[in-house]
Amino acid sequence: MKPITTAFTVAFALLAASPVLAQRQTFTLDAKASDVKITLKTTHELVNGTFHIDSGSIDYDPNGSSMSGTVVVAAGSGKTGNDSRDKRMNKEILKVQQYSTVSFTAKSFSGTLAPSGDSTIQVAGIFTLLGTPHDITVPMQVHIEGAGCRAKSHFIVPYVQWGLKNPSFLIWKADNDVAIDLDLAGQLSH
Repeated sequence: MKPITTAFTVAFALLAASPVLAQRQTFTLDAKASDVKITLKTTHELVNGTFHIDSGSIDYDPNGSSMSGTVVVAAGSGKTGNDSRDKRMNKEILKVQQYSTVSFTAKSFSGTLAPSGDSTIQVAGIFTLLGTPHDITVPMQVHIEGAGCRAKSHFIVPYVQWGLKNPSFLIWKADNDVAIDLDLAGQLSH
């Protein structure tokens, strides 16, 4: 009699847990439809640039706050419209020979993710730059339509405080912070 009771208890526990497991969703990025833009203020101009996303996948529980996964950006893909500036950025600032990627690893989120339409959440995670992890929380505007999902964010990275070299020279001075705009597009799956 005891084995039947144990088997029933295990079966009930699995059935009770299955809706919780089914709630987990995965947002898989479409790297070609996603991008990263930067804006750096200087004494003479606003430097705008773009970087390419290599890959990304984020798992989350829409009814909770748990989130995991990573978005990986190719560090050497940055283009600002000035080849000599880009070469200097790659060699001296981002040190792409040593650190080929920049990444963001999600840990949790706060706010409510609607099953469809628009939502605003805060995503906490680790931003890794020059191989060094930094805690950061970024605002995300999320739009879900069917299986399609788009997440956008604007935040500031204190790159000099985080150990990168400021590109200023002579009378051309750059701010110590850079603005980041993410536009992440992809598909949702269970």
